[in-house]
Amino acid sequence: MYLYALAVSGGAVAYMPFLTILLPIKVTSLAPDTVLPTLAFASFAGALSASLSNILFGWVSDVTRQRRLWILAGLFLSSSLLVMMPYVSDTTALIAMIIVWQFGLNMMLAPLAAWAGDCIPDTQKGALGGLLALAPALGALAGAIVTLDLLAAFPHREVLVACLIVIMVAPLLLFARPFKMPHLMEPVEGPIESRAHPAIRMWLARLLVQIAEASLFAFLLLWFKSLDPRFGENGAASIFALVLGLAVFMSLAVGYWSDRAARPIIPLVWSAGIAAGGLLLMALAPGLFVAIAGYLVFGIASSIFLALHSSQTLRVLPRPQRRGRDLGIFNLTNTVPSLIMPWLTLLLVPKYGFDALFLLLAGLATIACLLLLTMPRGRQAGRRA
Repeated sequence: MYLYALAVSGGAVAYMPFLTILLPIKVTSLAPDTVLPTLAFASFAGALSASLSNILFGWVSDVTRQRRLWILAGLFLSSSLLVMMPYVSDTTALIAMIIVWQFGLNMMLAPLAAWAGDCIPDTQKGALGGLLALAPALGALAGAIVTLDLLAAFPHREVLVACLIVIMVAPLLLFARPFKMPHLMEPVEGPIESRAHPAIRMWLARLLVQIAEASLFAFLLLWFKSLDPRFGENGAASIFALVLGLAVFMSLAVGYWSDRAARPIIPLVWSAGIAAGGLLLMALAPGLFVAIAGYLVFGIASSIFLALHSSQTLRVLPRPQRRGRDLGIFNLTNTVPSLIMPWLTLLLVPKYGFDALFLLLAGLATIACLLLLTMPRGRQAGRRA
């Protein structure tokens, strides 16, 4: 599990520094007069490629029953394309490269996600979820590394990112020898309506929390500045780092507890509810101090939710023989919010302010909490408890 968590963190390193830092820098150098529309189109095209290719390669790894081979091929293709990014000389070629890069990246990520369902028993899914909280933290750390002053003059920081990815993913491919778990691979045939209901609830709950998380990630600094114009980028970065750091330790603790107590869904219920409370506190915040406190509550709770949800989803998928494909469909909860979030913000903030946005997001998180709270208890315990 430790090698697996390191590899998943390598997947986060593969896209977080590039999409949040290196890509905007590249677009600025190529098209300084049209940075925002070019970046928006590149992000949209990349998200669409990621969504489709994740489903495709999840399904392909199911059919071929080869997770390790596809992970290796995706690692090679995506890292090679990343190293080539600095040499792209116009925006059209850059967007095309991003589409193909997302294709290669999800060739790695989709079978990697499914592999855990093949090898890690339900009694350890909570611990796995806690370890997965390392991924966003290490992704953010990689972003901080590539922006160090020491590396500012280095024109090809993508090479450094590619090296980090290989260092983090390769140990799993080289040294992992997971025990066979035939009961986790046992095909399920026939109608799946009753088995699909928990998966649908889990999908909707994650989508709702991800919409809230994506909205705050994009507009948090603007909101803090609206409360105090003196609040700067360094303050926002410090808060993000604090949230991610605390979330790692708390996710590990909660995940191990859920395994020992055999209560896999309860931490998701509580974290979604606490996230809703944090958003409500943000909506009612009279000043910056309470606003930061509200975001800390929301940020830590939502991070715990997303980390544990990633592992507990594996226990409710209706067909083990199509685990990779189904996880690709679950991956839409990571990409669809990026398409929904800007419209929500533009609809509410200019006319009603950030308070209205936070109230709406609190409502979405509350619905997520209720969806999981009312899940039948037999499904909460897992299909093969």
